[in-house]
Amino acid sequence: MASARRIGAPDAKNRVVLLDAAEQLMIEDGYAAVTSRRVAERAGLKPQLVHYYFRTMDDLFLAVFVRRAEEGLAVQAEVLKSPQPLWALWRLGTDPSATRLTMEIMGLANHRKALRAEIGRYAEVFRAAETEAITAALDRYGVDATEVPPVVWAFLAASVSRVMVMEQALGMSAGHAEVLAFCEDWLRRLEGEPQPLELPA
Repeated sequence: MASARRIGAPDAKNRVVLLDAAEQLMIEDGYAAVTSRRVAERAGLKPQLVHYYFRTMDDLFLAVFVRRAEEGLAVQAEVLKSPQPLWALWRLGTDPSATRLTMEIMGLANHRKALRAEIGRYAEVFRAAETEAITAALDRYGVDATEVPPVVWAFLAASVSRVMVMEQALGMSAGHAEVLAFCEDWLRRLEGEPQPLELPA
């Protein structure tokens, strides 16, 4: 019986460099541009190393997503400790740099079942934490959550950033300023003017 092919260590420097290269290609040129040859070229490594660290391109894409999802959960946990958790969640959710990669991964997931399942799993964890934080904040501010449940606010906040990034990529901006003004006016009424927020590096 043939032995399983050896795979490089998860924390190896070259593996991290390959993940960085794949991620940058996705952000700059879209997921369709990510091939083993281009990833290796961007990383300054030999093409064979891509498949030394990742058995398939699906494994590479999954690793790109999981790495950022875990980092995202850690950042989310930190911002939820902010004295202004609603502003913190809003700024985290409307950060275009994070949303661009998310949109590419979502598009890729249409073609890869394993990635789609993992995105769904992490998304549920993110949504649950956001909903819990919004529930606590609304209760603290004395806002009746029966008319608009916290999970609805969590869903709307996430949707705004994704739609804006997608539309901006198409050259659209109609309604963007008005939607941002509406949402941020509501936040000001609850938490005042936003204070500086330092996101974990």
